[in-house]
Amino acid sequence: MDHFDDLIIGAGQSGPFLAQKLAAAGRRVALIERRWLGGTCVNDGCMPTKTMIASARAAWVARNAARWGVVIEGPVRVDWGVVQARKNAVVHESRGSLESWLGGTANLTLIHGAAEMIDERTVAVGERRIRAERIFLNTGARPVVPPIPGLAELPFLTSETVMDVPALPRHLAIVGGSYIGLEFAQMFRRFGSEVTVIERGPRLAPREDEDVSAEIRAILEEEGVSVRASTAVTRAAKEGDEIALDLGEAQICASHVLVAIGRAPASAGLHLDRAGVALDERGYVRVDDELRTTAPHIYALGDVNGRGAFTHTSYDDFQIVCANLLGSGGRRVSQRIPIYGLYIDPPLGRCGMTAAEARASGRRVLIGRRPMSRVGRAKERGETRGFMQILADADTHALLGATILGIEGDEAIHSIVDTMYAGAPYELLMRAVHAHPTVSELIPTVLEGLTPLT
Repeated sequence: MDHFDDLIIGAGQSGPFLAQKLAAAGRRVALIERRWLGGTCVNDGCMPTKTMIASARAAWVARNAARWGVVIEGPVRVDWGVVQARKNAVVHESRGSLESWLGGTANLTLIHGAAEMIDERTVAVGERRIRAERIFLNTGARPVVPPIPGLAELPFLTSETVMDVPALPRHLAIVGGSYIGLEFAQMFRRFGSEVTVIERGPRLAPREDEDVSAEIRAILEEEGVSVRASTAVTRAAKEGDEIALDLGEAQICASHVLVAIGRAPASAGLHLDRAGVALDERGYVRVDDELRTTAPHIYALGDVNGRGAFTHTSYDDFQIVCANLLGSGGRRVSQRIPIYGLYIDPPLGRCGMTAAEARASGRRVLIGRRPMSRVGRAKERGETRGFMQILADADTHALLGATILGIEGDEAIHSIVDTMYAGAPYELLMRAVHAHPTVSELIPTVLEGLTPLT
């Protein structure tokens, strides 16, 4: 039996940083990882996808160079092997940096293997038994595979495998029209694949406001992505070299099928019930505002706790736990303002409430809006799809949320969320002077035009 002060299961975007901090504080720490250090972000998510999205954008710019007065003689060709090699190099460099950093940390032991709880303080990794005073869960999430008849017998793809296909798909059918599926849809279309997105619901990105969903669809369809909304896949089957998907009365045949309907917590197999850790009805670990589970000495951080599904929320979970255990304390999950991006091109930056959420809140709400076609930076770049939208409370003048769907929207959104964290009224940001020419410089102008939300 090995004994440690602290045991961390999972090396995603919370685990490694927490392990280093605890070890630096003199605690004896073990970090267990069944696969690779860095979790989804480094290995299957943010880093590889954004690296490939950059390659896809280069292909798109090259094909459309004449719009900017640049003539490219001959067709633009994508070297899929080079694209993948570049992606792999970025991933391996990041993963290797983590391994070197953690491997050289005093008081920290890295253990590779799958973990399961034996009792409230004991974990098994194969034949090895490890006991700790405190345990931290950072096991993340995994792709959900729907029970479509015939699908399990087919070589379907998920977000963890689609980037490693040996050749570019001729026709990629994507089951699911939310964030992950949409990024892959535009990426592969720009690489030259035919792409069809199949969404069970009536619109893409269903968590967004309807006008945002409509604009996202227009952006993708403008580039040649086929969208089939309000459509369910009822059966999948192999037909020669193709995969046939039955869509009610219709059918499509694709060379590859990507399943991207969402992710589920990686809590199965941990046997958390043996440690007194409760799960909710979806399998997420129940936590309080300081990320303690129903077993007070066990914490859950990152995607497995259902309190955020992003790299930045996982990292913030680490900061919350670290502050409360080693620092001045006082940090809570409830202090966090929702913020995220959708990395199609142009990107979506979102923070706080949507317009639908603001209407449902019962507040008197003000809204400001401006199309990107009236933003100088967008016109200069020749990329004017999208719009900016900001919400404020008519009584308290607090900012409630914002949507920036357009070039640099994923960066410009931060001046709004920072003002929200400061608790300042919208007038403070309205009177700010931003540099020209930028997207951010129009944020004060949008605020000057606030009107009641109907």
